[in-house]
Amino acid sequence: MSLKIDGAPQWARWMGVLTAALTIGLTGCSDDDSSSGSGGSGGTAGSSASGGAGGQAQEMDIVDTAVAAGDFNTLVAAVQAAGLEETLRSGTFTVFAPTDAAFEKLPEGTVDTLLMPENKDRLTAILTYHAVAGEVKAEDVVTLDKATTVNGADITIEVVDGKVILNGTVEVTMTDIEASNGIIHVIDGVLLPPEG
Repeated sequence: MSLKIDGAPQWARWMGVLTAALTIGLTGCSDDDSSSGSGGSGGTAGSSASGGAGGQAQEMDIVDTAVAAGDFNTLVAAVQAAGLEETLRSGTFTVFAPTDAAFEKLPEGTVDTLLMPENKDRLTAILTYHAVAGEVKAEDVVTLDKATTVNGADITIEVVDGKVILNGTVEVTMTDIEASNGIIHVIDGVLLPPEG
């Protein structure tokens, strides 16, 4: 089964992705590998975290949630550099949000290069590859084998040993962080869209 996005403009889709990523940051991330059926930590298929910070996450949009979290500074800076902030505030998205630690796994100098104005198109392509139009909760993600991103390209989805893995290498570490305009799933790597 696959998930297709609607006909939303590409910029709107990118903003949704970034907004969701920011939302994840507000509710916090956990390095806990427990596989308890609830609580949202550990990236276990079907686990979730709703609300967070006393339920305040639902009152904040994806961008504000990410900013408040403090663990998505690189993502927020990239969204702003790509001009996607307003899009992420205005649409409904599911964002697979890489943490600052995920960006640190990229080769040295990659983030600085992507943030340069002359690389805005490439940065936008990468950011929009982290967002899916609409709200897709963990219980739905685990039933899919792929999802079409705002970028237009698909990400693959598989469940391996109870963990959701995207594109064969990136693990979802926390799920179902709710924002006023979407859902954030925290990931431990940066997804790179296919070339071309």
